[in-house]
Amino acid sequence: MLEHMKGAIFDLDGVIVDTAKYHFLAWRELAKELGFEFTEEHNERLKGVSRMESLRILLEIGGMQATETEQLRMAQEKNDRYVKYISQLDESELLPGVRTYLTGLRERGVGIALGSASKNAEFILERLQIASLFDAVIDGNKVSKAKPDPEVFVKGCEALGLDPSHCVVFEDAAAGVQAGKAAGCGVVGIGRPEILSEADRVISGLIDLVK
Repeated sequence: MLEHMKGAIFDLDGVIVDTAKYHFLAWRELAKELGFEFTEEHNERLKGVSRMESLRILLEIGGMQATETEQLRMAQEKNDRYVKYISQLDESELLPGVRTYLTGLRERGVGIALGSASKNAEFILERLQIASLFDAVIDGNKVSKAKPDPEVFVKGCEALGLDPSHCVVFEDAAAGVQAGKAAGCGVVGIGRPEILSEADRVISGLIDLVK
């Protein structure tokens, strides 16, 4: 599968970089400001969920209600905190093997795209100094449907000018694996096999693919 692929589409968080910790810190600060505690256990419910849906879950945890206007303000406040954190990112936070693997793909002539729900994806790639390694970036500003809907990966294939059957998706979340399969791509899961059982292959990280 990997030997014959013409395109590779990567999720961002958990595959390229670990920004989940910064999301958690930003949500925890917002919760503290609202007068309740937000724990790492609570945070598990937010993984792979959109910003507004995450906020709704947060308010539910705190037993709070808010108008649509208040929710928009809170979501913006959370994002401002998150952006402040990721503004400190640099290439040292790339997960092991990422740069080497991406560079190797480029040398083989494989098309490379990002497929992420993050609306800060391009900024993060710039901070990590790997933006130039991507031929296309499909992020939360370009899609309307969240994974497991295949929209992000379908658009990634289109941006690379390739049929999905010639592309492989790299994902660390079950919903992302489902989205990749629904798009018609091969899927490499990054993480725990019991969670990513629908993937064609599961590895611990891109470092496993670097020879």
